[in-house]
Amino acid sequence: MEALKKHIRYEVFGHVQGVFFRKYTKTQAQKLGLTGWVENTPRGTVIGEAEGPSDKIEEFKHWLRNIGSPKSRIDDLRITNETDISQLKFHSFSVKK
Repeated sequence: MEALKKHIRYEVFGHVQGVFFRKYTKTQAQKLGLTGWVENTPRGTVIGEAEGPSDKIEEFKHWLRNIGSPKSRIDDLRITNETDISQLKFHSFSVKK
């Protein structure tokens, strides 16, 4: 039986731009075997989508909420959509903008 897969849409608030947050996010996602994307927003947050095995998504959420890049300060993580999926929509993890 295949492991349960999840898809999340997230937004990270705090000092997360200009501190290599997207680069570290991509590295962490790839380390966990996740696919999706990450990008800066005009309002100073970082948004993205990620998908993969449920347990790896949970690790990724913990990383986004508590770790981030070395110079970042994370004030909040909002998960706006978390769903079970049977198939991955993305083939890799990319940095937009």
